[in-house]
Amino acid sequence: MKIIHMISGGDVGGAKTHVLSLLAGLNKTETVHLICFMEGDFAAEARQLGIPTTVIEDRNLLRTRKRILAMIRHDGYQVIHCHGARANMMGILLRKRAGVPVISTIHSDYRLDYLGRRLAALTYGNINKLVLPHLDAWIGVSAGMTELLIKRGFDPQRIYTLYNGVDFSAERTPLPRKEYLQSIGLKTAEDTVVFGIAARISPVKDMTTLLRAFAEAVKTCPNIRLAIAGEGEQEAEIRSLAATLCPKGTVCFAGWVRDIDSFYNALDVNVLTSLSETFPYALTEGARMHCATIASEVGGVPYLIDDGVNGLLFPAQDVQKLTQHMVFLAQNAETRRDMGEKLYEKVKRDFSLETMLRHQKEIYETIIRRAARPKQLRDGALICGAYGKGNSGDNAILNAIVEQLHHIDPDLPICALSRDTAETRRCARIDAVYTFNVWKIGRLMRRTRLYISGGGTLMQDATSTRSLLYYLFSIRQAKRNGCRVMLYGCGIGPISRPRNRKRAAKTLNRCADIISARDRYSIETLHELGVTKPEIHLNADPALLIDPPATDALRNYLRRSGIKEGRQYVMVALRPWQGFDEKVGAFAAACEYAHREYGLIPLLYAMEPARDEAALQAVAEKLHCPHLLLSAGTDGAEVLTLVRRMSLVISMRLHALIFASGQGVPMVGVVYDPKVSGFLDYLGQELYLPLSEVTAAALDDLIDTAMAEEPFEAENIERLRRLSAENETLARRLLEE
Repeated sequence: MKIIHMISGGDVGGAKTHVLSLLAGLNKTETVHLICFMEGDFAAEARQLGIPTTVIEDRNLLRTRKRILAMIRHDGYQVIHCHGARANMMGILLRKRAGVPVISTIHSDYRLDYLGRRLAALTYGNINKLVLPHLDAWIGVSAGMTELLIKRGFDPQRIYTLYNGVDFSAERTPLPRKEYLQSIGLKTAEDTVVFGIAARISPVKDMTTLLRAFAEAVKTCPNIRLAIAGEGEQEAEIRSLAATLCPKGTVCFAGWVRDIDSFYNALDVNVLTSLSETFPYALTEGARMHCATIASEVGGVPYLIDDGVNGLLFPAQDVQKLTQHMVFLAQNAETRRDMGEKLYEKVKRDFSLETMLRHQKEIYETIIRRAARPKQLRDGALICGAYGKGNSGDNAILNAIVEQLHHIDPDLPICALSRDTAETRRCARIDAVYTFNVWKIGRLMRRTRLYISGGGTLMQDATSTRSLLYYLFSIRQAKRNGCRVMLYGCGIGPISRPRNRKRAAKTLNRCADIISARDRYSIETLHELGVTKPEIHLNADPALLIDPPATDALRNYLRRSGIKEGRQYVMVALRPWQGFDEKVGAFAAACEYAHREYGLIPLLYAMEPARDEAALQAVAEKLHCPHLLLSAGTDGAEVLTLVRRMSLVISMRLHALIFASGQGVPMVGVVYDPKVSGFLDYLGQELYLPLSEVTAAALDDLIDTAMAEEPFEAENIERLRRLSAENETLARRLLEE
């Protein structure tokens, strides 16, 4: 691959470390060239590392563009990779004429890059805000930055995540701790605990909070010291504040530190108090030297620091919480050593330089492949469903459909109709358009190849006729605009009103190419309606294929949710429905029974918080045993992880039962709608009863049976997953026809 990189050349800190280490690594296997727009330390260090480097200091933008274009065309570069505002501006000027993708790595929140520098913010800052959205792709140096870009409207399908990598291969020979601390003017004793920060002294790093917290902590722990490494526009202010707040000799300013290993080796605790971060080298470089860490909970920091396990987090600007953390670590040497070792192991495993280089090459390969994708009159898939309503179950189903479509074609453009487009973009990493933006949807349909209706139960009128009419209208519009139409692993029914039954049958017979149903009840409903013209297949719900890995992020989610190791839980997922209020006491009694007889702690779980929280709160008010009350977020992987941790699931919510069956968790169903019993019958699960028949004794009997029976057999789970995978085969056929 041939990649040309552009950067201003005056960069310091994390951006400088990232670009130089990345290019030095890539230069061993790929053709790379670095363009800087000013001479300085950046360009000099690049040359020392053997990176081909050109400095163009010409202020004439058109001449500069012409020169870079000549280099691109002469040497056949395939990607222009920009870093920072000046490079992004030049990237926009090059984009159309160069004929290759122009991408940018976002090293920090571009809206805060020039905090405290008004002139730079007015010029480079505003130009950067204008040009960034018009590039071909973006790389965020943490999942937190990726989330921020999606939130600000950037296309999720063109955003990539690349964590900063740290080199563990080189031998480290830092100066002895005492010798180094003396060299920067900090006097210590045997029991001194040294806190430190290495960062640009600027408002975004918020060293004011650090000094205020340290000044409070030193009152309790007079043996602590603070070393500040760095320079910046706020340095005079911070020095003055330190002199005012902190006892003389307790704070040391080390200036700009080149021997960063010796600095971190001399620390007991590495601290970062930033208002905004992506994925800071200040933490990974400290981790390389086994430092315990305290950091503000911003940007990509929580993806590195597992709070209470390998470090401590605090809300940005929270002086009191930071003070507590500093006192705690000052007084607990064993905890400091343990956290430092755990963070070292995580960084070495997941955030090495080798990992960063491998991922960057994969990103380049994807961008180059997508740029070469043939332009077609029709391309991509449009998905319609009950998305963007804050329902984690629906989001999990959407994720499953997207994953199957990407198995067919990893570069397939995908868009979903959603009530909350920001939520859908964030959760599914695809584009989204507002559900009722009829004109934009029409334009999409005219250039989309496949229209998918599903998953979930969209074809029903139990909740309302309006939703059924909307989904039927959308199917008709998709067909009229030339799309292939598939109902994807969905539920059908009940459709009770005669007029609605005629409408549904007419639309599905005329407009659907393939209907993939998730249970026999849905197939029977289609037959009763007289739907015969589309291909009809009995498969399974796509959500059965979801099996999230046990990542640190998901383990942290369980811990934050109150789920403790060594304890067993029963998930109770209820929803309001006609007659529910009369059954609150029975549900509470069943929770008490599960706790008393089997030691299960009730987890009252709101799958759709806006609807379910009041119903679960009513049950919680009657409980006298330990319990948790938790509302689902929008992340489907978190729901699956939570269900997998359960010993039993009692649910009215169909999604919870689907997820439990896919994870082999014993379950008890409460039927408020035929779709619930239809799904359980399809599984061969008889442990359910209608809501109208719920009593404490009946639920207790079902709990006893569920806990006594063998877990759902692995062969049955595998059979269901094979059936679910057939949805992908059918969609592939429509996309390829």
